[in-house]
Amino acid sequence: MSNNMGSEVKSDLEIARAATLADITDITGSLDIPDETVYRFGPHKAKVSLDYIDTLAGKPDGKLILVTGMTPTPAGEGKTTTTVGLGDALNAIGRRTVICLREPSLGPCFGVKGGAAGGGYAQVVPMEDINLHFTGDFHAIGSAHNLLSALLDNHIYWGNALGIDARRISWRRVVDLNDRALRSIVGSLGGVANGFPREDGFDITVASEVMAVFCLAESLADLKERLGNIIVAETRGREPVFARDLMGPGPMTALLKEAILPNMVQTLEKTPAFVHGGPFANIAHGCNSVTATRTALKLADYTVTEAGFGSDLGGEKFIDIKCRKAGFEPDAVVLVATIRALKMHGGVARDALGAENVAAVREGVANLKRHIENIQGFGVPVVVALNHFNADTADEVAVVTEACAGYGVEAVDCTHWGEGSAGAVALAEKVVAAAETPNEGFRFLYPDEMPLWDKIETIARNIYKAGTVGAPDRVRRQIEGYQNDGYGALPVCMAKTPLSFSADPALRGAPEGHDLQVREVRLANGAGFLVAICGDIMTMPGLPRVPAANNITVNDRGEIEGLF
Repeated sequence: MSNNMGSEVKSDLEIARAATLADITDITGSLDIPDETVYRFGPHKAKVSLDYIDTLAGKPDGKLILVTGMTPTPAGEGKTTTTVGLGDALNAIGRRTVICLREPSLGPCFGVKGGAAGGGYAQVVPMEDINLHFTGDFHAIGSAHNLLSALLDNHIYWGNALGIDARRISWRRVVDLNDRALRSIVGSLGGVANGFPREDGFDITVASEVMAVFCLAESLADLKERLGNIIVAETRGREPVFARDLMGPGPMTALLKEAILPNMVQTLEKTPAFVHGGPFANIAHGCNSVTATRTALKLADYTVTEAGFGSDLGGEKFIDIKCRKAGFEPDAVVLVATIRALKMHGGVARDALGAENVAAVREGVANLKRHIENIQGFGVPVVVALNHFNADTADEVAVVTEACAGYGVEAVDCTHWGEGSAGAVALAEKVVAAAETPNEGFRFLYPDEMPLWDKIETIARNIYKAGTVGAPDRVRRQIEGYQNDGYGALPVCMAKTPLSFSADPALRGAPEGHDLQVREVRLANGAGFLVAICGDIMTMPGLPRVPAANNITVNDRGEIEGLF
């Protein structure tokens, strides 16, 4: 798939490989970061020290721009690509800009989508490094998580002084790959020397609470405290067992000491980019680290960041979880859409997207409208970025721009995939106009004091437009227990399919009145939110019938092929 605007179609990887990159100290130097506070990982990657970041505390914040999207489809929307293109364009019109992105997970890289570093002439580079291992952050997070698992089982093996009820252990292991065979396992088999057999399972690393803690922590001390607050099990008397009870926070923090330093890379146009942390948005809160975002706000006039999937998942969580906890307020939101995706929401099959279909675009705009209304509900100005594909026609684009105008929103046709910053200058100008217009209307979807179940219903009814919201009695009792135990002020992190406003991934468009069932809840006490799991969403994805890994290899020259 390509939305290249030129006659010669090159892959993302070919474009990235042909680029001339600046030395990373030239990139950090453009932000006046002293060289001695920059820890290099070769010529094009670096981490920035926390001691230096601490010196920025007194500086004012620049403007914060959130990039989110309509409900994603297999046709593609290009949210990361638009984030990069917008950042480059803001720099091009004289606004000092830093981009903040999540690190890609190996699960999707080898599973469904391949790499995740933007596309075309709007990429962050070195693309191969970012997608594969990068600076080792995810490995450190997975190791810290699994160390806590080992400490838990070891404590039980050596006498179980805490009286942990092995039937009520909630802490699963993690691996940063899609592996359905590990969803449910039995561990400690092989005799008494290996411990006490019990049911266990794996989640993907990006669904780990350690990942969420890592991305919300604002210092090493905060990280250590949050890790200690993680609840791993219950005792036979139904009392919570914390990671600190197992002496976990110290060694876990030691494993994360370097990982927590934000990673700096660059775009093809040499715009500085922090790529740090990566919780999934359909499972976790879907935002890059608070440390990276806060640092960017101190260093730049504009910080452009994205939240995973559509505004109903990543966007809502960015505001109700990340902004609430970190004290951020977005100055404007860019909502990414494509004509192709609008056609799919209008009922067109994927193999028929190349033909003009104005009626289907008009039908699919209902999905875009719902996202616009949801963002406007937070009191933040919205600009729609229409990520242009070659097959888009003037009449189709006109349907979107006219519809958006009717909603009081401007839509900009953007060609950054094929033209880089030049293709997003018009978008950048609209974003500046929106962000620099005084706005005092920002608000969260719900107050802290709202009860947990009411927060779930508020999200479901206001954002998803559900007609009924339910849960089994055991889940309702569990939520009531958390409420009574003092966790009622926590925000809610909804885990559901990103492919629909409903819990049914096949229900496209803007459905209303559907039923949303919460089948499970998990208390992420270290991260500071309650996870409500809806529908058939899995915290350990599986590989598709033909995984992206099948196309990835290393050629005779030692170059990676097939990664986007």
